[in-house]
Amino acid sequence: MIENNLSLWEKIELVTQEALVKKVLHPIPTHYQIVEENGIKFIVRILDNLDKKEKAKKQQKEKQKESNYKFNPFLPYEKDLFITDINENYVLILNKYNVVNHHLLVITREFESQDTILTLEDFTALWIVFKQINGLGFYNGGKIAGASQPHKHLQIVPYPLVPEIDTLPINNLILSNKNEDNIITLKSLPYSQAVSFFEDITHKSPQELGKITFDYYYQILAKLNIKIKDNKPSINYNLLITKDWMMVIPRKQEKIESISINSLGFAGALLVKNNIELEFLLKYKPLEILTKTAFNN
Repeated sequence: MIENNLSLWEKIELVTQEALVKKVLHPIPTHYQIVEENGIKFIVRILDNLDKKEKAKKQQKEKQKESNYKFNPFLPYEKDLFITDINENYVLILNKYNVVNHHLLVITREFESQDTILTLEDFTALWIVFKQINGLGFYNGGKIAGASQPHKHLQIVPYPLVPEIDTLPINNLILSNKNEDNIITLKSLPYSQAVSFFEDITHKSPQELGKITFDYYYQILAKLNIKIKDNKPSINYNLLITKDWMMVIPRKQEKIESISINSLGFAGALLVKNNIELEFLLKYKPLEILTKTAFNN
């Protein structure tokens, strides 16, 4: 259902420009540095204005108090953040408080819980967008995995995340371990995870890719001993998807000290609020911090 007269990327850029002018899109300003560990060039972003992020959280809490129900920013979503209908059940919008430019949200039109298992339809909707955008898709599966909203939403951040790195800090390491196996564990990473690889996706439809991804997803969950009961996984997890591979990381805690970790952290992009957190991260190194919020490999 994407408009014929504009490509999806042109529509994203247009909506972004208009949302900035209308001041309904609120980018969170940061600066960053590259921290290299074990050959991985981690991107560490430091907030320039903590007050702005805290103000956004406060506004959300106030809306929750004013409502008779828990505030849901996706029902209804802000029309000025709307990019396109993906299909009859999913909508593509901009992330209102973005750290990375053109941060996209694939949301269910009706409420579904972020705690539930991902479906074939979820993956198909992601691939409808993903086939037209070069970037990282990810899912924070539960609060411990960094989910900030209870309404089911997958996310996409376009490449590059920073000019120095073409794709993701973790990408080369993962691709260098590709072999004949459907599902592998990277022994070079200290935390528990499992990876599957996609073959050439060029001539596959979003529906075909959705089915392939859905099948791999269940295989990975089984390999990681993440069980499903009442349509929910037994362990919160982060899921990363590129056009070459998919990774799942089981989680045991949301943060280490005051540093919160979500899927982007395991892609190699970390966020700290101030120099105190930065010093902590530099002291203990990114891989140690990620491992403490996950499980040992």
